[in-house]
Amino acid sequence: MTRTSGTSGTSGTAGTPGRPHPPRRTTQIFCASTLYGLATLAAALDSDLFPAADRRLLLVCNNATNPETAPAVDEMPGFAPLRDRFDAVLSWNDAISPFHPGAWSPRPDDVPLLERYLRLLWGLGDDRVEIVLESLQVNPAQAIAQVFPGAPVEVYADGLMSYGPTRNKIDPLIGTRVRRLLHLDLVPGLVPLLLTEFGVEARTVPTSAFLKVLGQVGEGVPELPPLPDGAALLLGQYLSALDILSVREEEDLHVRMMRGAVARGHRSVVFKPHPTAPARYSRVLEAEAERLGVELTVLDTPVLAEVLFEKARPALVVGCFSTALFTASAFYELPVARIGTEPLLERLTPFQNSNRVPVVLADALLPDLEEKDETVPGDTLTGLLHAVGFVMQPQICSGLRPAAENYLRTRLGPRTQRYFKRKRLTSLGLPGGIPERLAFLPRNSTARRVVRRAKALRKAVRR
Repeated sequence: MTRTSGTSGTSGTAGTPGRPHPPRRTTQIFCASTLYGLATLAAALDSDLFPAADRRLLLVCNNATNPETAPAVDEMPGFAPLRDRFDAVLSWNDAISPFHPGAWSPRPDDVPLLERYLRLLWGLGDDRVEIVLESLQVNPAQAIAQVFPGAPVEVYADGLMSYGPTRNKIDPLIGTRVRRLLHLDLVPGLVPLLLTEFGVEARTVPTSAFLKVLGQVGEGVPELPPLPDGAALLLGQYLSALDILSVREEEDLHVRMMRGAVARGHRSVVFKPHPTAPARYSRVLEAEAERLGVELTVLDTPVLAEVLFEKARPALVVGCFSTALFTASAFYELPVARIGTEPLLERLTPFQNSNRVPVVLADALLPDLEEKDETVPGDTLTGLLHAVGFVMQPQICSGLRPAAENYLRTRLGPRTQRYFKRKRLTSLGLPGGIPERLAFLPRNSTARRVVRRAKALRKAVRR
């Protein structure tokens, strides 16, 4: 595989006087930062979901905290079978070096110069450019859309976040260029909220095509270490890197995963750590496995969990709110269980944190490993999503207010209260908040002063 970093040729030059100009070439640029996302793109291409083009280029974005030490998509095991769908592979990191893809965005006055630079670097000439992006609300996707201001945009979803509202308010000059949102049917029947403020159509990528692509990815992965039959598979997410959990709390979560699997009768456990997670996570589990007397296999090969679903067929898949849990359940019909979601709902800050909807979906739909509570009825899921989406982004999703009020008025109870914060409901004037006759208290200076004195007195007594 050759990574293209620059060419000198151009196309679409002016024709001979008296003759018509030659037709402009169309080049599609597909941006990918994960192998899962690239597999989604490959499945969409195989399903003819994109219009015809003269060239298709893959633009790799390595968004790791330290890209120099983490493999990019085109360096991952299983990439090779996907490479042939593209005419060339480009690197966004190389193009904007030494800046980090997640932090850099162009200054408005520099956009014409930067577009000309990239057209020269990538041999685009005066091609008609179309771009396909993930996570449009943040960089690098937003920066790429800005650098090509005249290009139509398509967005594809890499995981569960597309079911939630758009994270930030997007410039209409970008949002109105989006033609479609392509997504996997991870939660059958549920329609994503992402980009609905621009009336963007959501289109499902066929599951059969995605599974076929995953099979190809699995064939391109080097031989995996022997995995025990019928093992429980534990999925690590490295939540401490996102400041959602502390390192100690995440270690404890992994231990609870193992204990829960053992309590269900599993004597063989496979742990798939996040590729960037520290090695100490594995060591903590090894000590616990020895104490419990179970066989533990730590999979250090950086492969998609879906490769394991197909090759090893685990008897149980355990995780927190990983997208792979939904892939295992919806696409591979494997038993799954989630753990640790309820405290995360309280810990996620701010309330509009984009991880909230994935956590809500996992908590509501997947069985609890420790069997503490029941799942939420499937026929209420759309109402729950609309209510959570509105409470997260009331300005972006203003049209969902009636649906949110109806859900909160009729469905808010002990099982669903965890998905909302009373203070947030109160500030939005929604059912479930502080009663209207008491709503003055948070804004009353005398009440606040009394509360502060009471807290100070309680601290003094404790001393």
